Amino acid sequence: MGFGTIFFIVLAAVVLFQLRNVLGRRTGNERPPFDPYTRPEKIEGAAPQGNVVTLPRRDQPQAEIVAEDPYEAIDRIVPPSEPANAQLRAVKDADPSFQAKEFTEGAKLAYEMIVTAFAAGDRKTLKSLLSPEVYAGFEAAIVDREAKREVMKSTFVGIDDVRVVGAAVKEREVVVTLRIISQLVSAVQSATGEVVDGDLEAVVEVKDVWTFARDMRSRDPNWKLVATESDGD
Repeated sequence: MGFGTIFFIVLAAVVLFQLRNVLGRRTGNERPPFDPYTRPEKIEGAAPQGNVVTLPRRDQPQAEIVAEDPYEAIDRIVPPSEPANAQLRAVKDADPSFQAKEFTEGAKLAYEMIVTAFAAGDRKTLKSLLSPEVYAGFEAAIVDREAKREVMKSTFVGIDDVRVVGAAVKEREVVVTLRIISQLVSAVQSATGEVVDGDLEAVVEVKDVWTFARDMRSRDPNWKLVATESDGD
């Protein structure tokens, strides 16, 4: 059975230490846009640090306080005109720690790691990124490949597009679905080195719909891949 067939059948059955703290963290583990634990830069002319709080004087104008829009980041990811925008807002209401930009960036990293780990037969990485049900399907496909003494050669070229197409809050679980378009070079070789599926040189466009979930009540902040299917259009 070829890579494409195995991959999509496995994924249709329903990321993380390397990525465990990337996907769904409040600030992100990879290049966070703001780190509350980073020592602030020294401002020229500022008073020395100490237990001193400077109160505004009555003769000084009060700075206008502008409330931050909690949905601004969501609107940058998904236009308000799309149904997924309202769905992500509901997720934000249920889970205030949810950060749309960090989530999508983490999902892209997770996608690459999962595809690469599957090709390499890296069970440890897959187990940390997948739900038990999805992992069982991956592991079965790897076992079948090993029994046939086949080797998968895969090169991840990159992701062309990733967008949120759905989100929901189901009891204690938050679920977000993404449509991902990627470029891969992949082929399966027999024990003798013959290519039995795919192409070692051709770059192929792959379209997937992946769903990630997280238990809001759990102390574990990590997301898991719980379902995926190929996007045929």
